[in-house]
Amino acid sequence: MSKHFPIKTLIGLAQDDVDAAAQRLGRVQRERNDVEAQLDSLVQYRDEYHRRFTATAQSGMPAGNMRNFQAFIDTLDTAIQQQRGLLAAATARVEAAKPDWQRQKQKLGSFEVLQARGEAVEATKTARREQRDADEHAARILRMRVEGA
Repeated sequence: MSKHFPIKTLIGLAQDDVDAAAQRLGRVQRERNDVEAQLDSLVQYRDEYHRRFTATAQSGMPAGNMRNFQAFIDTLDTAIQQQRGLLAAATARVEAAKPDWQRQKQKLGSFEVLQARGEAVEATKTARREQRDADEHAARILRMRVEGA
């Protein structure tokens, strides 16, 4: 088992947390985009309906049709207001999910820095040990030559 097993386990768990937070963020962003697209469609439909009605009304329209038009426009305006509320809530969910994802990324980055530091310390120790072993080997060879001479 490696000396870095615990940090690798933590890194793996932190990566899982980052992935989960990224999926949550992606999901709420898609939901927000869907809500915004629905709002845009409602506004576009209301504007188009209003334009058609205005064109028809200019050539004369019975009062009953005028009341029906106004009632329908009022219904569309209410739906648009509700959709704007949904958009605000969806935007808030996106904004709430971003810091969680950022925290998870930061935690993962911290663990990766710790791992890199540990590996650097281990590499330094290994290099020193190898240098010491090489020096001892060279000294042994020199002693054997001196003793053999």
